[in-house]
This record gives sequence, C-alpha cells and structure tokens, in this order.
Amino acid sequence: MFYGMMKLSVGGGLRLAFRPWVEGLENIPKEGPAILASNHLSFSDSFFLPAMLDRKVTFIAKAEYFTSPGVKGKLTAAFFKGVGQLPVDRSGARGAGEAAIRSGLEVLERGELFGIYPEGTRSPDGRLYRGKPGGLARVALASGAPVIPVAMIDTEKIQPPGKIVPKLMRPGIRIGKPLDFSRYHGMENDRFILRSVTDEVMYEIMKLSGQEYVDIYATAAKRQIAEAKKKAEAAEDPAGGPGSE
Repeated sequence: MFYGMMKLSVGGGLRLAFRPWVEGLENIPKEGPAILASNHLSFSDSFFLPAMLDRKVTFIAKAEYFTSPGVKGKLTAAFFKGVGQLPVDRSGARGAGEAAIRSGLEVLERGELFGIYPEGTRSPDGRLYRGKPGGLARVALASGAPVIPVAMIDTEKIQPPGKIVPKLMRPGIRIGKPLDFSRYHGMENDRFILRSVTDEVMYEIMKLSGQEYVDIYATAAKRQIAEAKKKAEAAEDPAGGPGSE
C-alpha cells in the first residue's frame, strides 16, 4: 500500500515535472520474476525507472540510508522502504555481495522485478564501466529469471553526484529484450561463466545507451580520478606555500 502511495505521489511528480520518455516497455513481462540490469548515472535512476513501470521494482541500497539517526534519518529510511529499496550492509565486500544475492533471490522467488546496477556504483564521468559478475550473474543463474537490459539516458545531467537540486530536463529510458541464460543453469560458481554472462549484459546496455565502454571497474576509475585531482591541486599550489611571493 505504501509503495502504491509513493509511486502515485513521487512517481506522478517525476512524470509531470521531467516528462521522461521510454522505449521498450513491451519487454517488461506482465507477471513473473525478472531482473532489470541497468547502467547507473545518477542517484535518481532508482526513482525514474520504477515511476515509468506498472509493476513494482525492488532495488538494493546501502544500509546507511536506513540507519541514520534522528528525525531526518527516520524519514529517509521510511522513504527508501516506501519506494521499494532493500538495505544491504556494504561494510564488507564479500558479506555485502552475499546479502545482495540473497535479497535478489527473495524478490524473484516472490515473482517480482529485481533491479540491479552491474557496475556496482554510479559512473563518475558518464561512461559505461565493467560490470561486476558477483551479483547480477549469480542471481540470474541461481534464479533462472530472465535479465532485461536497461539504459538510463541523461539522468547524470539532471542530478550529478553531489548536487541536491535537480535540473529540469527530459531523461530517457531504453529497455532491451530479455536475455535467457538458462543454458548456464547450475554453473553459478564458475567464474568464467559469471564473467561471460555479465559481459553479455553490459554489451546490450552499451548498445542501448550509446555510452563509451571502459573495461575497468567504476570504483577503480573513481580512485584514478581522485588521485589525478590531488596531483593537479598539488601542482597548482605555489611552491612557497601561503605568504610566498
């Protein structure tokens, strides 16, 4: 009931204010489990996609959104629960991965839609990065559910990382045809199969989004960008420091 209320209020507001366009809605099954594997450009991706679908979509979100103290923290937790997001503790990489897999399988066992970002984090520069095989592929092979590639378009221009107030413009969503990986059933512990499945999904997302593909993880790219920024700031700093002529 709360999800329906949030979808009507938040989703209706997003549709009215931003008028997102959608291609490929016919590829979303009317019923039954399916995995929506999307690129990740903005915090708002998890709101625009569910707002445009008739069915409920459940994403996973970092546990901090659900455990922050105070009135603001409680309101934030209620909001994320209301829009269908599940908390996952990311403090330990392996533990977080296992928790995400369990959460995804539970959603799919209920015959619902499970949303996941194979890149694992938002793109730092609008390009598409290598997908992490531990989550998407394992959930797909263990559940047998079809994987539907999704491309979010221009959402990073609406709300770039660190920006609170969004810019009013039309984002887009392209939904591809379902991918069937039943040929790999029972092979979810084979790392080569996991890599193959993930790469196939990322290739479809790349075709839908038109993004430049970068064959490294987004987390590594973020570290490189941060290091380059530090070096640039150090180079610009006067040799004599404050007070030098």
